[in-house]
Order: sequence, then C-alpha cells, then structure tokens
Amino acid sequence: MLNTKIISLIKQGEGLKIEFKECHSELSKNIFETICAFLNRSGGELLLGVSDSGKITGVNSKVIDKIKNSFVVTMNNPQKINPPFYLSIDEVIIENKTILYIFVPQSSQVHRCNNRIFDRNEDGDFDITHKQQLVYSLYLRKQISYSENKIYPYAELTDLRQDVIALARKMASFQREEHPWEKMSDMELIQSAQLYGQDLQTDKSGISLAGILLFGKESTILSAIPHFKTDAILRRDNVDRYDDRDYICSNLIKSFDRLLHFGEKHLNDPFYLEGDQRISLRSHILREVISNLLIHREFTNPFPAKFVIDREKFYTENSNKSHNHGIINPTNFSPCPKNPTIARVFREIGRADELGSGVRKLFKYCKAFCGSDPELMESDVFRFILPLKAKTTGQATGQATGQATGQAEFKIEEKILHFCEQPKKANDIQSFLGLKHRETFQNNYLKPLLKQQLLALTIPDKPKSPFQQYTITEKGKKWLEHEK
Repeated sequence: MLNTKIISLIKQGEGLKIEFKECHSELSKNIFETICAFLNRSGGELLLGVSDSGKITGVNSKVIDKIKNSFVVTMNNPQKINPPFYLSIDEVIIENKTILYIFVPQSSQVHRCNNRIFDRNEDGDFDITHKQQLVYSLYLRKQISYSENKIYPYAELTDLRQDVIALARKMASFQREEHPWEKMSDMELIQSAQLYGQDLQTDKSGISLAGILLFGKESTILSAIPHFKTDAILRRDNVDRYDDRDYICSNLIKSFDRLLHFGEKHLNDPFYLEGDQRISLRSHILREVISNLLIHREFTNPFPAKFVIDREKFYTENSNKSHNHGIINPTNFSPCPKNPTIARVFREIGRADELGSGVRKLFKYCKAFCGSDPELMESDVFRFILPLKAKTTGQATGQATGQATGQAEFKIEEKILHFCEQPKKANDIQSFLGLKHRETFQNNYLKPLLKQQLLALTIPDKPKSPFQQYTITEKGKKWLEHEK
C-alpha cells in the first residue's frame, strides 16, 4: 500500500507538505533544513530518489544502509537538529528503483538546523532566524496548538515525583545502552526531554504541562488540571453500575501501570504463537490501547477518559483535538501526534513505538485475539472498540501462520506449573508467559502459587539469591491432576 501512496505523492508534485530530493549516492546538504521546516510548520513527506520534476532517479542500493545510518545519527545530533527528533526511513521499490520515504510529523517544539530556524511555505524552506516577528509567531503558534506546552512558572522540581523520574531513567537505559538520561540530574533530564520552557507572553520559565502530567504528584496534576482522571470500569454482571473500578488520577507513567494491571486482571490471554515464540496477545493489545489513551488526549478538555470492559466489548474514550474525522483505515491513514513531547518520552522508556505503528499492530493482534478488527473512530472524542463476543480459548483466532487450532487453553497457573516441572528462574517464567511487567507477574501469579505451596523455591533459605529457581511441588502435581 505504501507503493500506491508514493506514486500518488509523486503525481501531486512538490508543495507545502511534499518535498523531493535526488540523493543518489549521499544525503543532500539541505535535507535537514527541509526536515526542520516541516517540523516547525505542519509536517510533511520527504521522498529521496526523486528529482524536483517528479522523475524517479532512485537511490544507489549500495549506499542505502550508509544513508540510513547517517540520517539517524544526524537526527539525534543536537548540534545539527535541536531539539533532536526521531524519524524512520522506509524503502520502496518503484520502476525497479529504490525510493526512501520519510514521514515528518508536525512537532510541538521549535527546531533549529545548524542553529538556524527554518519555516515552510509553498516555495520551499526559509531561514527566519533573524526575523523576530516570524520567530515569535512560530513559538506562539506552537504554544497555542499544543496544550502540553503550557508553562507553569511556579511549579518546581519538588512538585514532581523523584521516584518516577528515577523509574523513567532506568526504563530508558533498558531501551538503549548508555542512554544520556543515565548521567543526568533530575532537572537536566526534564530539560533534555523538553519538559521545561519559556512562556513568551509572560517571559517566565518553568515546567510544562507535559512534565507535570508525566512526573507530577497527584496534587500537582489536579492543581493544574482539576478534571484529570482515567476511569477504568469492569461491567459484566452488574451492568447498571460496575463489578470492578479503578479511578486513576496518577501521573501518566503510573497510570499506564494501573491500567495495564486492570486489563490483565479482567481480559483472557489466549494461546498464540508468533513463529515459534509464544507471545501475549493481551499484553500487546493493552500496551497499544493504553499508550494511545494516555498520549493522544486533549488534556484541557474536561471529558473524562474511559477504559471499559463489558460483556460484549472492550472500549476506550478520550477527548481529542482531531485532524481527521471518521473511522481510521490502517492502510491509508496519516498519523498526526496530539502531544509529541509526551509521546517522545513514552518512546524513550519503551511504552510506545514510532508514530503510526501502533495502529497496524492493533489490527494484527486484535484479529488474532477475538477474530474481529478493532474500530478506531476519530472525532472530538477518540474511540477504540474491540468486540469480545468471539471465543478466545484455544489457539488464537485468525492465526496468520495457519497453525492448528483447538490447542487446550490452560489457566496461567497451570501453564506455570507445567513449565516448572523442571526448575526455572523467575525471569524465564515471566518471559514464557509473555508478561512485561515484573510486579504484575510477581503479585498476580508467582507469589500466590508459592503461598498455596503449589510452587517451591529451590533455595528456600535464600529467597533473593541470584541462583534462585522455582519448581512444582507434589501438592502442585496433585492440583494439576485434579484440574484435568
């Protein structure tokens, strides 16, 4: 489908949001000026291997890896693009020639290329560094367009949760070795993540709304946005009220954990193999749904965010500043970030992927989970709806690899006990189950099995030993026989 889109872009020709660069054997010198201008204006699409007239010249296949590497390194170099911005490159073959496609979203920040500010109009990229009024208008437009940029000059570092900042630093280091956040102080991390800025109207500096939402104490968040909450509801038996509920006013990082725990507690996790690897469909779906619910919300709107599981469907609702209206088609939609700064932090800590990939994953895994595609509807309220009528026992419905269906779906406790017929480490058990969150795994499954004496420690006198393993007990074996 990307090929069709590229052909359509070439037919449209260059304009405000489309740019061609030949780049046959190396990156053009002005390519990053164009990217800077796209980021500063309203985003755009860049095609490498196409002449200004729209002729497909192609990129030399021998240097594609070199070009990609050079591009990624430069985009992450604050001396070149400041603040840095993550972008990916897709390869497309058209007329037996390779075109490199780069989607550049609109950024909530003002970016500089080689310490110069570029803006975009129909005629190309323009250096506005020394045009004070244009620069001021650009900054003001960003603050108005993205509520996450609102500055709270009286908010201090003590209004944020240092433990959550430390957690984000640790999670980022898991994603990338020698992550720059590792050696930064808390304030340096906040500044590096573009969560500290200047209010042009008052000329005061302070922590942004994005920083408060990501790391703030509950009292700080509610002081900034009194209506902030996410309402997680289970409504299966008591349809008039609820069977379970979690009223969440925590910062976004802690909200993610609580929503994930709620979803894992109330949704089944059917057996599914991707290749020869068992993965958790439930975890994959919840990760995308929750990150979307938390990241792409218009926080200034008092509409309450909802995360609801009922008899027939699992759905979410959140306020939205829509760029499009109607049902999202994963084959031809153009993603547009609602809160790019918040999204970037979520990517750094491994709770979100590149823009647009989450929708494709949702359609893939939801189909396998219950046999139905999800419905994503964008308007002033964004809605995700997944039917739950189809059975999710046995081999997951719609398994793309054509594996045999009807494999017995065991309870998670049964899976653990069978797996531990030979002693296993906790990390190996968690990996086998496809659970990403250690605390959820420990509290919901491992500790209860130990308490019931269905599992036992191989080194009982040293529970925290690095060599500790878990094995099924005789009581556990009898319990399995009873379950059969």
